[in-house]
Amino acid sequence: MPSLLLIKHIGSFIQLSLFLSTDAATKFLSTMATINADLGKELQKTQGSVDPLPNTEKTAEESTDTTSSAEYTVPDILSPLKFSIFELAHRVVLAPVTRCRALNNVPQPAHVTFYSQRTTKGGFLISEAAAVCREGIGFPNSPGIFLEEQVEGWRKVVDAVHEKGGIIFCQLWHVGRASHSVYQPDGGAPVSSTDKPIVDGWTILMEDGNRGAYSKPRALETSEIPGIVNQFRLAARNAMAAGFDGVEIHSAHGYLVDQFLKDGINDRTDEYGGSIENRCRFALEILEAVTAEIGGCRTAIRLSPIIDHMGASDSNPVALGLYMVEQLNKLKEPLAYLHITEPRFTREGLKGEDEAEDEDEKTKKRKLCSMLRQNFQGAFMSSGGFNKDTAIAAIRSGKADMISFGRLFISNPDLPRRFAMQLKLSKYDRSTFYSSEQVKGYTDYPSFTSPRQAQFPVFSPSNSFNSSSPTTSSFSPSNSFKASSFSPSNSFKSSPPGPSPFSPANSFNSSSSTTSSSLPPTTSSSLPPK
Repeated sequence: MPSLLLIKHIGSFIQLSLFLSTDAATKFLSTMATINADLGKELQKTQGSVDPLPNTEKTAEESTDTTSSAEYTVPDILSPLKFSIFELAHRVVLAPVTRCRALNNVPQPAHVTFYSQRTTKGGFLISEAAAVCREGIGFPNSPGIFLEEQVEGWRKVVDAVHEKGGIIFCQLWHVGRASHSVYQPDGGAPVSSTDKPIVDGWTILMEDGNRGAYSKPRALETSEIPGIVNQFRLAARNAMAAGFDGVEIHSAHGYLVDQFLKDGINDRTDEYGGSIENRCRFALEILEAVTAEIGGCRTAIRLSPIIDHMGASDSNPVALGLYMVEQLNKLKEPLAYLHITEPRFTREGLKGEDEAEDEDEKTKKRKLCSMLRQNFQGAFMSSGGFNKDTAIAAIRSGKADMISFGRLFISNPDLPRRFAMQLKLSKYDRSTFYSSEQVKGYTDYPSFTSPRQAQFPVFSPSNSFNSSSPTTSSFSPSNSFKASSFSPSNSFKSSPPGPSPFSPANSFNSSSSTTSSSLPPTTSSSLPPK
């Protein structure tokens, strides 16, 4: 077997390198390169071409062909995938991870490096959450996408991703009550569906690096809500102007949209509170506005019906999740995908079950993600503490089409390749997750090709360099919006097929067919980020 021969040669190099001089070691490496090239040629003759991400699966087109079920191959995390108007080379997705590196809420050159490092040809990335307005911020140095300089900063990130053949969506959020008055214009109160603050031991990261209590929020007036919807629409337009391939609406984890969805927070008595239908109204209005602006094929949503992050609990998460999926299926334009956070992890770790709860309810909760998957008519992405093995199991069982990874991708910028070649994963440093450092803990995690970091692969005869490369194509410039650069003279002049770019002069004065007027200038919409 070629893989066994390669192990033998690597073992020889490890032994010889202990005794060889630098020149001799260099010469040996050159010989090794020749051997590897010969092995590659041998594999091409016997098993097809060698791809940087070894893959034993069929193409997405072949896998979805139901006319020849006998030849169907179960997909894997390294299998290609077609969804919406996009084609992926693999299903290992960069999850949206807040990192607090956007000085003054503007993406920096370090962001370009961070996202570029984690891009593979045909790979899919989701940006860290970008606030749709100043009031939507709730972390120090977290980015927005409501100012011209923010759009320009993101454009550099997107260009770097596209240059390497990747596809990237921008996650849009408003943190709602998960903020503090120090992040709000004029020190105002954050806004939410309620005036109840986040309690029970939850604390907010302050600008000085210390932690403090969340500020008491102000419940939005009914008349203010259309203005928030419009902010999401304008943010989606700005994302297209920056060149993003689409947007994901963050409606999970206890932030503003989730604060309307969950009855553990939402105590309203108007048309946005009470019944499941009313509590879902805000999220659905945002989706209608955004899809009308940029198209359903470029719009996605993230939900977490069971996750109780920052007090976001619901009395009937199964009914809530299934109703939302039912409504998503009824949208005029199908969404690009649905992103669901698995219920297995909470702030304290693995989530236990309520012993007093009915067994039927326990079973439903255990199976909720599968139920959502079965009912949603589109691509399905899962996240929440996955490792390689659990991700493979989820894909192979059909419980998900894609898996997003956060912490593992933070410390392993070449995560898809490490999975493919069974390389040792680098450990992440949690203490650097939320820091303004532009290098440490952000862009200094090495790829396996870096000097002295390279780990010799743990080869397995069953999957080492013995697969044909996926044949589906990756990012195509023809699929992306070609938005013109910012110009006050042409902003918001409709020019199909793509939306016009950002304009600070009218970002809150533009009317929409799906939304009413924006927030009154005398009120604070205090909405923070994720």
